[in-house]
Amino acid sequence: MKFDKKYISGQFTLVIILALAFCVGIIVFMVKTMTVDKKKWEEVRKGNFEKDSLIVEPQRGNILSADGQLMASDLPDYKVYIDFKSGLSKEAVKNNKFSHQDSVFFNTKDSLFLGKNEAYAKTLDSICEGLSKICPPKTAAEYRKHLAEGWKSQSRYYEVCKHQTLNYIQYKELMALPFFRDYEKRKFFVGLNIVPRNNRKKPFGSLARRTLGDMFGDKDNKENKSARSGLELAYDSLLRGVPGIMHRRKILNKYVDLIDIKPQNGYDIVSTIDVTMQDVSENALREEFNVIKSTGGLADMGVVVLMERKTGDVKAIVNLSLYDDGEYYEARNFALAALMEPGSTFKTASILVGLDDGTLDVNETTNGNGGVYNMYGSMMKDHNWNRGGYGEMDVAHTLMYSSNIGVSRLIDKHYHNHPEKFVEGLHRIGIGADLHLPFVGAATPKIRMPKEDRSNWSNTALAWMSIGYETQIPPISTVTFYNAIANDGKMVRPRFVKATQKDGQVVQEMPVEVIKEHIARPEAIKQIQEMLLRVVSEGVGKRAGSKYFAVAGKTGTAQIGGKGGYKGGGHLVSFCGYFPAEDPQYTCIVAIRLVHGLASGGGQAGPVFKKIAESIYANAVTSDLSRAKDSLTVFAPHVRKGYAGATKAVLEKLNLKAKTTGLQNNEIVAINTDGNSISFEAFDYDFDHLPDLKGMGLRDAVYEIERRGMKARVKGVGKVVQQSMHPGTKSQEGQIVEIELSQDGIDFRR
Repeated sequence: MKFDKKYISGQFTLVIILALAFCVGIIVFMVKTMTVDKKKWEEVRKGNFEKDSLIVEPQRGNILSADGQLMASDLPDYKVYIDFKSGLSKEAVKNNKFSHQDSVFFNTKDSLFLGKNEAYAKTLDSICEGLSKICPPKTAAEYRKHLAEGWKSQSRYYEVCKHQTLNYIQYKELMALPFFRDYEKRKFFVGLNIVPRNNRKKPFGSLARRTLGDMFGDKDNKENKSARSGLELAYDSLLRGVPGIMHRRKILNKYVDLIDIKPQNGYDIVSTIDVTMQDVSENALREEFNVIKSTGGLADMGVVVLMERKTGDVKAIVNLSLYDDGEYYEARNFALAALMEPGSTFKTASILVGLDDGTLDVNETTNGNGGVYNMYGSMMKDHNWNRGGYGEMDVAHTLMYSSNIGVSRLIDKHYHNHPEKFVEGLHRIGIGADLHLPFVGAATPKIRMPKEDRSNWSNTALAWMSIGYETQIPPISTVTFYNAIANDGKMVRPRFVKATQKDGQVVQEMPVEVIKEHIARPEAIKQIQEMLLRVVSEGVGKRAGSKYFAVAGKTGTAQIGGKGGYKGGGHLVSFCGYFPAEDPQYTCIVAIRLVHGLASGGGQAGPVFKKIAESIYANAVTSDLSRAKDSLTVFAPHVRKGYAGATKAVLEKLNLKAKTTGLQNNEIVAINTDGNSISFEAFDYDFDHLPDLKGMGLRDAVYEIERRGMKARVKGVGKVVQQSMHPGTKSQEGQIVEIELSQDGIDFRR
């Protein structure tokens, strides 16, 4: 048989042409991939295997109280999701004969199916039982149904505990369950997504909440707009810290995060708030709300600001407002932001302007006209007008009795023709000063200045302004003004932050800022101090006084204007003063807004002031134990377990010697104290058994429990006085250890 060479030649030619065309196509595709599509495939490569310049969020700084207690902090919580489409590795399928269609989720030890295998069903039961305990109120059966629905939906982002975030303890309990417990080993891809978050928590709940401030969603976000109010916003740049940078690479089928620039955690800020004083102030205000309610009245807002005289440190600030559920909450910082007509507390400023100018003499008299007076066509009344009012009064008595007619007639007499001098005087004594507070929304006093043509003025304007109307003053400005009087005329700016810290070390101290060295002449300050003392001892402020120490201050009761004028608008009752009057330590304002009911600054705000003042005074007296000590007695302080070197250094700083013979500085020791001497002995840390926790602080005790895989249940505050499990008990993972704490380590149950 002969072959046609022409036919064979034609076939070869065709094959060669096709091969060449294929090769050309490959070359064209390669060139296109390397040039035209280069950027596209680089992005795919980076997206799948590497990512550069990823932000590493820093830890937000804490807000501490004046005595170092935690008032706001980032505490971690977690969202846990299952990816039901993650698939199994080839090795897992090969060794265990898994098929993705049969599997719900799996791990290297406890491969789990929704099939008929009894062993797998038991494993699923143990998971669901664990979830029901960790994330109630769902039952084990409901969790089994929940997981089955997730598998059926083949969701890639299925929430394990729906609509719940897990705290750190719950998270650790979850990660101890089958399937979850091998997540970090990652021998096979297990389809689990952990989303940690740092949420902002306030251990003391609502105490000073509006001053501490809030976060959007209680957590930081990448837009640097997470802080929304209060100290959180005012000091956000310090608290936030500086983000770091990392890059991510896929190595051996596993993603690895590599840090390029470490994040710098935020600074801690030490506030001026004293937790005890804050608690006392809030409770006193709430008690008065209940008293008002019991007498048929209703208060919808209350404010307390407690200030340290010399420094201007705000030791307590309460802002409570009534909500629809009948409860009072910290919703808005009225103390800083609310512009209110102050009423009679403003009379002190009016009298001080006259005394400082020299236009008003303390012996000058005026007449109360029986409690009703026609002031340029408008009837002015005193609080006791229906009982005959007041007659002839000197300057001191007009303030002692809080006479509207007396104060307004005196001021109108000396400033009616030149009201601008009176307004200038108000600014000079500091009642109208802009305090330049670091809070967004903080208000500045509004005191109207008459124009040259008097187009914004009336004959009655000065009279009503002098008794606290036609002006708007936030409570923080009023208490700052009274604090200046207590401070012999020196006005200091309210201070909310004492210092910034980093790793427990002070980085910067915030100085005391003086606004005015002298708000008025020393003689005028002394005269007004004597008058304010008599207001409480002899006048309308008696209910703010105490039998234990002298109080000086002024009451205030102002009608609140509304759409229909002042009728039916409610009242603002207040008291502002300082204590003890002979050597003032603190200045305090209490202001309560009444919707309806009898209104009395002395009768309603005064008692709140008294409770706060007496509680703080009693605490200051009992806490100063130095007077009770015998100078010949040696006192050895209570010392907790710790490292020998560090403990020894602290004791030497206190000029106390301790017996440390034979101990290494880095050795953990137990401390023995007999009241007069201190000795150390080596403390054997056995991680298989529970140690003696008595005498430890909360943080140390919880750490010792949890580092052994156990869980802590805490009751009380202070130092550990009782523990449910005896020291030396063998530790078992998941066991609950109950610890009871008490102040100063004293068991008060005895």
